[in-house]
Amino acid sequence: MGATIAPPPRTALEDALRRVDEISTLPHIALRVMEVANNPDSGAADLKEVLETDAALSARLLRCVNSSAYALRGKITNLQQAIAYLGMKQIRNLALTASVSELFKTNGAIATYQRSDLWRHLVSVGICARMIAMRLQFRNFEDMFLAGLLHDLGIILEDQHVHEPFAAAITSLETGTTLCAMEKKYLGFDHTQLGDRVAELWSFPEAVRATIRYHHASLTYRGEHGNVVRCVELANLLCSLKGTPSVGIQLVKFSRQLLASLKIGKSDVAILAQDLGEELSSNASLFQI
Repeated sequence: MGATIAPPPRTALEDALRRVDEISTLPHIALRVMEVANNPDSGAADLKEVLETDAALSARLLRCVNSSAYALRGKITNLQQAIAYLGMKQIRNLALTASVSELFKTNGAIATYQRSDLWRHLVSVGICARMIAMRLQFRNFEDMFLAGLLHDLGIILEDQHVHEPFAAAITSLETGTTLCAMEKKYLGFDHTQLGDRVAELWSFPEAVRATIRYHHASLTYRGEHGNVVRCVELANLLCSLKGTPSVGIQLVKFSRQLLASLKIGKSDVAILAQDLGEELSSNASLFQI
């Protein structure tokens, strides 16, 4: 008999992925909502059926729909009305915002980083990406929101599942460094790599997965979802420059090439930056959903 060949050792990334998988971090309802909403054969009744399995989530959705953000003439009292009024994608986004917010129930702080600030960053980037897409007249602007909301999912997963090396990476951050570089130094991988693998594990839409992996390097992405990835990278930049960075310190650099790839001028960027505060205020209910 030949000698038994030992399997290759697991990498740090695979170890982290195993921990995330074992604990099933994201609520099951969120994965079901995403699956149904992105299935072309599913309809409003299918989404309603999934949402009704979680009474607390349904109540939070209705409260958000009836908030001042949507300026309804009359009160919406059930999910069927909500889906009919806002459409499946917007209800999907609200449901996923509510579900992902569960990851941030307990706040934590390391140097400049706070979980609550990361949550504000995620929602802000989702809102800003949708603004950019609407200004550029892209049809899939609700998909831009979802990709923006989830683009930094890897950061909160690192915080929760590999906390000590993550804390070391955060405390080493300073102007001129990058989060990805410090993560690779202390964890052996970065949040885009972990987020991408988890997105694959949880069967996220391909546009979301691409955004998670390439939101710091959208110009290197060669797939079919380039507009989504680039809109989120620009939204990430704008939100960071406007005082809502992911980890409490501004590390993102302005990119002329990114603007050129989207065919967007400096005047457009100035208008977006000017309108961002008002847009975030009008969507304040999303931060507390």
